[in-house]
Amino acid sequence: MLIDTSAIALSFFGAFLLRFDFNIPSEFLSLLISWLPVFIGIQLIFFNISGFYNVIWRFTSVWEMLNIIKSVTISSLTGIVFLGLIQGWVGYPRSVILIFYILNVLTICSSRIAVRLYFSHFHHSSAGRNIHKKRIILIGAGKTGEKIIREIIGTPSSPFTVMGFVDDDISIQGASLHGFKVLGTVKDLPNLTIKYDEILITAPSATGDQMRKIVKVSKSTGKPFKTVPSLIELIDKDISLANIRNVSYSDLLGRKEVKLDMNSIKEMLNGKRVLITGAGGSIGSELVTQCLTFSPSEIICYDNNEEKIFDISVRANKHETPTIIKPVLGSVLNKNELAKVFNETKPQIILHAAAYKHVPIQEDHPWNAVNTNVQGTLNMVEMADKNNAEKFVLVSTDKAVNPVNVMGATKRIAEKIIQSINLSSKTQFMAVRFGNVLGSSGSAIPTFQKQINEGGPVTITHPEMTRFFMSIQEASQLILQSAAIGRDGEIFLLEMGKSVKIDQMARDLIRLSGFEPEDDISIVYTGLRPGEKLYEELQTQDENLIVTDHKKIMILKGENHKVSWEEFKVMVQECINIAQTLDIDKIQLSLKNLVPYYQPRPFASKVPSKQQDSFPIRWEA
Repeated sequence: MLIDTSAIALSFFGAFLLRFDFNIPSEFLSLLISWLPVFIGIQLIFFNISGFYNVIWRFTSVWEMLNIIKSVTISSLTGIVFLGLIQGWVGYPRSVILIFYILNVLTICSSRIAVRLYFSHFHHSSAGRNIHKKRIILIGAGKTGEKIIREIIGTPSSPFTVMGFVDDDISIQGASLHGFKVLGTVKDLPNLTIKYDEILITAPSATGDQMRKIVKVSKSTGKPFKTVPSLIELIDKDISLANIRNVSYSDLLGRKEVKLDMNSIKEMLNGKRVLITGAGGSIGSELVTQCLTFSPSEIICYDNNEEKIFDISVRANKHETPTIIKPVLGSVLNKNELAKVFNETKPQIILHAAAYKHVPIQEDHPWNAVNTNVQGTLNMVEMADKNNAEKFVLVSTDKAVNPVNVMGATKRIAEKIIQSINLSSKTQFMAVRFGNVLGSSGSAIPTFQKQINEGGPVTITHPEMTRFFMSIQEASQLILQSAAIGRDGEIFLLEMGKSVKIDQMARDLIRLSGFEPEDDISIVYTGLRPGEKLYEELQTQDENLIVTDHKKIMILKGENHKVSWEEFKVMVQECINIAQTLDIDKIQLSLKNLVPYYQPRPFASKVPSKQQDSFPIRWEA
């Protein structure tokens, strides 16, 4: 209040000086002295009423500046009205009021800005202040870069000090952001004369090609480089210094931000009881995390792995959330265990992610694939139907399309199960089909990374093999979005972008690890394994794509089921019974009876070319 009093007095006195060319006549000097206390009193009263002195000014923002202008405007107008009513306008220099108003806004704002500048640039008393800071260059002078640099400036204990930016936007070259200059484009990075210790990539929406270019240039500098998470990873889009991490392969995919209809998902999950099978797995555990965002009343985490259930219990104890997280150790093959869980929890939304997924292993043990992927799904859908669950979502795979392996065939049968029972059930059943998930257990990237860490070689089955990939976060978010819009036994297909060449993926990972392919880490081609395709497909020959309101989600529409649920269940049960014989040939023949497109291929068979394996995508409006 003392500072504001001084600012108001200086503004008032300055207004008279400017009005009279720094030579105030004596008659106006007495007027200044008599009215100054009135303006000071009125302004301080308004400042108190508006909560001026409850603000933490070290965090002054544009919003506070607007509040200052509003309060000064109201108090100045009040002072003018008061002046006019008491004395009238005769003999009073009116231009003084306008000049006073302008000076008043400037001095009051300046005092607040000075406080922020002091605490952000000159205050050294923080106990956690970091003395030895890393000098960093930021790649990307956009919104993310601005947010990161603002946090660095406002956090004395930050381990970084900013040296400047580089950005490929020609229009901002030489410009400054929070006092730090854009020093050039990305390609100029190795030639910068300014000294720096580390590079921080703040371009979360960069495409895969752009990220490859950035990583290549960053590596050429010899400096360590890190990045902020992609927008897909942060459903609340809260990017901060705590999120900084090493560049991973998912960054090289350059996946764009997932636009979610948060209201529809919240309407589906808010206050509901959600059962997630396979909750300890890659997709299942991420589904648990994503569901928590939408405040369900309870999440039942169902898994048959004791260690994973223990991990869920530990994580649940750390979560500060009103949602009840209930870990349950059990198998989808045990009907008694399932009945107990359904009777006790009465789940309303079921996300069925439990499955066997490793192709070569399931080729050697097809009875287990049938038991888990077919029998387990059958048990789950019957429980959901019996207990009148609202929605049941099957997590499926692109390997269910024209399958050549046991895993794909069993997942296709699981899709047909939910489509068949949906015709006669009150529960809304649906499936979500997508490709490989980056970083899931046993997948290519962790395997390649382990081989790289061991010094190589990196083993690839075929130099021309391609796969579709998406991040765990993206897959989980789109599963929830599909569930929110699903109504009638649909199979949803998630937009997977371009297929990725496995050979290129391995080479990118080797380079990200600081080595060169073939020179430092050798690559060995081992040949296709049992049940593997060179190219994955996204739809069967009798399926058409129907676009939805969400650009990353499509509906696959195939032939209508002509067999009743009871008849189809008998056919499925026959397949399950044959699996108990442990006879691979009989099991494969049984699978083919249920999935006519299933073509089991011996290990040594020649895989058809891409043209033979695929067919044009058909769109239906």
